[in-house]
Amino acid sequence: MWTPAESYPDPCVEILDPRAEPLLVRNAAIERLHTGMRWAEGPVWFGDHRALIWSDIPNNRMLRFDEETGMVTEFRRGTNTNGNTRDRQGRLVSCEHRWRRVTRTEFDGQITVLTDSFDGKRLNSPNDVVVKSDGAVWFTDPAFGIRNYYEGLQAEPELPLDVYRIDPDTGEVEKVIEGIPHPNGLCFSPDESLLYLVETGGGLHVFDVTEDGKGVRNCRLFVDAKGGTPDGIRCDVLGNVWAGWGGGERLHGVRIFAPDGTAIGHIHLPERCANLCFGGPHRTRLFMAASQSLYALHVAVQGVPYM
Repeated sequence: MWTPAESYPDPCVEILDPRAEPLLVRNAAIERLHTGMRWAEGPVWFGDHRALIWSDIPNNRMLRFDEETGMVTEFRRGTNTNGNTRDRQGRLVSCEHRWRRVTRTEFDGQITVLTDSFDGKRLNSPNDVVVKSDGAVWFTDPAFGIRNYYEGLQAEPELPLDVYRIDPDTGEVEKVIEGIPHPNGLCFSPDESLLYLVETGGGLHVFDVTEDGKGVRNCRLFVDAKGGTPDGIRCDVLGNVWAGWGGGERLHGVRIFAPDGTAIGHIHLPERCANLCFGGPHRTRLFMAASQSLYALHVAVQGVPYM
């Protein structure tokens, strides 16, 4: 049973290295904003609405948290959506398990399918997505959403488990990373010279982005998970990587890594954290989608703006 901290600093916000101290607000505590989901995922912040939207995959719905009132309402139903982000025009971009596609929600509410196939075959179950500053949409395509009927519709994979890029000008889909088993969360460094990628069951990998910004090279291990379970990831403006984490009572939550890969902090939650994002008026409120609940923590560093 989760209970909020009764004093500051919150004992569930752990500093592992002095480099984490300036990133954290020592008189801020973890808050549980909502509970009752089956598997919370894909939080994305809409500053123009002062609202957070996130996915509840097995319940086949998306939810909306209003920061001003604290109210939670249903945003959308029927897609088994997983990861979400915004494009450079502020539109919602989503990975849908049920229909095995990546979509964009237009300003009038209409849904545009960005892609549902590659090389004439259906995608597996797009998982996480990020939009680069050039407008290109990068997404991972593991098979988690088609393994059974819990998070989508059961089916056999038609494609390898790879990472793709959708060209912003032509809409052409190209494969940018292959050979990483079960690719999951991904994000760019603040200057977009690096791409971080989670391998479920492995760890975090990092790649150099090519000069034209359309591909990657020089894959190396950034973090060995060592029994932990990383999932969604985000960077702050200083280049630190914040990763949704799980793997046991002392590992559930968010793990913070310095740019050199050293673990410098851990935000302990009673549930495994699948994904996270920075939001609030200054991008300094960390929202954490963790199993059955949504948590938040005010921090002292801004997240990288994705629009």
